[in-house]
Amino acid sequence: MHIGKAIRIERIMNRNNGKTIIVPLDHGVTVGPIYGLVDLRETVNQVAEGGANAMLMHKGLPRCSHRGKGRDIGLVIHLSASTTMSPYPNAKTLVGTVEEAIKVGADGVSVHINMGDETEGRMLADLGRICSSANEWGVPVLAMMYGRGPKIKDPYDADMVAHCARVAVELGADIVKVPYTGDPESFSRVVAACCVPVVIAGGEKMDSTRDLVNMVHESIQAGGAGISVGRNIFQHPAPARLVAALGKVVHEGWDVDPAMEAMGLI
Repeated sequence: MHIGKAIRIERIMNRNNGKTIIVPLDHGVTVGPIYGLVDLRETVNQVAEGGANAMLMHKGLPRCSHRGKGRDIGLVIHLSASTTMSPYPNAKTLVGTVEEAIKVGADGVSVHINMGDETEGRMLADLGRICSSANEWGVPVLAMMYGRGPKIKDPYDADMVAHCARVAVELGADIVKVPYTGDPESFSRVVAACCVPVVIAGGEKMDSTRDLVNMVHESIQAGGAGISVGRNIFQHPAPARLVAALGKVVHEGWDVDPAMEAMGLI
């Protein structure tokens, strides 16, 4: 592996166990300045103090979130965008380059692909180009892979999720993000299809903290490499304590209830 890429991966993943907690803060482009994304410095402080490995955001946000103090945290710059105002919200467009990400201090870049959308071909071409460019610069690529389109009946179907994940691996992604398939047995098949780390998305805002921590625990038991969870962390009443509890599960292999109890969440 390119030494630059190896060093940068260690800034966004735990070098001792190859696992990670990434907190995406890129939702403002898609849905606007929702709760948790207005005071970005405070949100970053919370997730960093909780022990998150990295945050993920668009190229314009580091100037709004850089703190100059506090606990260090890795930075992944997201290169894809679409908005809910568009008639084609699943058609992601590249809005940045690897070079721009490097200039704002990125340790990695990410690209979002909606497999099955009518514009899948263009998004796949974008992923291929970004992986090639990132490899030249020694920058790791996180590929967010979802099944969303007319032919997709169940976005959590394990075979479909495994197919989406495998596409990312074959086109050069270094980390793959997919939805959790609902149980450890099916998710283990997704992980087995990839020779790079697989992390789970948080999905829509969940009502139960325990449900979130349990989902993460199951994914780790199935061989997952951690999480890339946004709203369910930054909109939580106690983001730092939640991240710390998730860290016990992801990095130390704790069970759900002891991890939550240790952080005062139950």
